[in-house]
Amino acid sequence: MAVVTLLGIAQDGGRPQPGCTRQCCQGLTEEDYRSPVSLGIQTSGGKTLLVEATRDLGRQLRMINNPSIDHLFITHAHLGHVDGLGLFGRETMSARNIQLHCSPSMRALVESTPAWNQLLQQNVLEFSEFPRVEIDDVIVEFIQVPHRAELSDMHATIIRGAEKSLLFLPDHDSWSDTLEAHECESIRAFLQKFKIDIALIDGTFWSGGELKGRDMSVVPHPTVKESLKRLGLRVASDPSILFIHLNHTNPLYNTASSEYDQLNKSGWMIGEEGQRFTI
Repeated sequence: MAVVTLLGIAQDGGRPQPGCTRQCCQGLTEEDYRSPVSLGIQTSGGKTLLVEATRDLGRQLRMINNPSIDHLFITHAHLGHVDGLGLFGRETMSARNIQLHCSPSMRALVESTPAWNQLLQQNVLEFSEFPRVEIDDVIVEFIQVPHRAELSDMHATIIRGAEKSLLFLPDHDSWSDTLEAHECESIRAFLQKFKIDIALIDGTFWSGGELKGRDMSVVPHPTVKESLKRLGLRVASDPSILFIHLNHTNPLYNTASSEYDQLNKSGWMIGEEGQRFTI
């Protein structure tokens, strides 16, 4: 069976976030550092798949003990999800013929961005199937969700293995928009529609007041607090739901916080770097 490894749980800026002088980023040790969200997938046939290309690529590849990537999946063009693309090139890994799976709008951006287009010209990257690809015992599907589209659209990915299916939904604007787009009345209905057993979902902010002095409407995400209200307590028939893409301000990083306690009592979880899922 295939194994999915969670290679990062942080929002695009990572933890600690550059430039942050608030308490949330002070006094952290290396054990407290967190990388932007990414997944590593190892198929039963020995292929290695990567979802997102972050600037912490070296650290993340060491988690799966494999420096060689066969297939790369990109969900969208925001910082943290693409800023490691150049690491595959001549200056660092000098990789060859990585199959790149992304939407047409993301493909157009790669082609029109000189530094990324160079990776195509040097045969580092090669565009491949979208929105569905089958690799050994794994099927990867893209599903579009509403999210800020300044540079490209946004697609969540579903990784289907021989026994289980895992949803990777690190970003979207709101549950209202996403559920409406897929004609679902609830989060549970959305997960049931796509037959999801494990859901890694957007947990960027706990609540709406974390970015002091900034308008949070310019970085829309459903809050964990809202998601918990929609979900209620977990029951035995529910899929596993883990929150990822945590902003550096998110109190869920503190396992002694009341917010973490509330999440724990609800039956849901946050993802952990290095966590593995056999699918």
